[in-house]
Amino acid sequence: MTSAGPGRPRSQQPSRPGATARDEILDAAAELFTTQGFATTSTRSIAEAVGIRQSSLYHHFKTKDDILEHLLEGTVLAGLEFARAVAALPPAEGEAAGRLHAVALYDGTQLCSARWNLGILYHLPEARSGRFARFLADRQELRNLYRELGADMPPAGTAATWQSSPGDLAFRLVESLINLRADGMANPESPLQAADAGLILCGLAAELPAIREQGAALIARLG
Repeated sequence: MTSAGPGRPRSQQPSRPGATARDEILDAAAELFTTQGFATTSTRSIAEAVGIRQSSLYHHFKTKDDILEHLLEGTVLAGLEFARAVAALPPAEGEAAGRLHAVALYDGTQLCSARWNLGILYHLPEARSGRFARFLADRQELRNLYRELGADMPPAGTAATWQSSPGDLAFRLVESLINLRADGMANPESPLQAADAGLILCGLAAELPAIREQGAALIARLG
């Protein structure tokens, strides 16, 4: 019999992805939070979905908020780490748009390829409280990196007609993938389409093939 923690046996064999009981708890919580709602999901129902006792769940997470915090953090960390790596590169003339495209494509791919659409949890009132300050700070840092990368781009075409900076526009378009996925309208091409759209709206449609190539090279190098 496999155990979820010292002296805490499972009621059944593992049935969820994950190398550990902790991973399985997170997967079950992600499913329940995104399909049934955070407020209506209890720690008991999460434990039952994994096939462990409720006491075993508390061995890994003290509260439901702790689980939510971990899940929210997971939606931004990969994109943030990639954006930091891109922003830290020495400036290269003519490649500013390629950098922004790479960050948008990488970030959007993370949001669309995750097993559960956890981005919809951003809209929870709980997610905007001080309890989740670390997640909020990381998300804001990611947004600021988008802005910095966009600020390196020379003005082009219709960009001046937009109230948002190119980076902020790209960030908003990437996060729109969350709602697209919730509506069942996302597909494997959606992250690329969102990354492209931000630059097209900035008047860079003609340069898009070269920008895509530069972005793909960055993802292959740093991703």
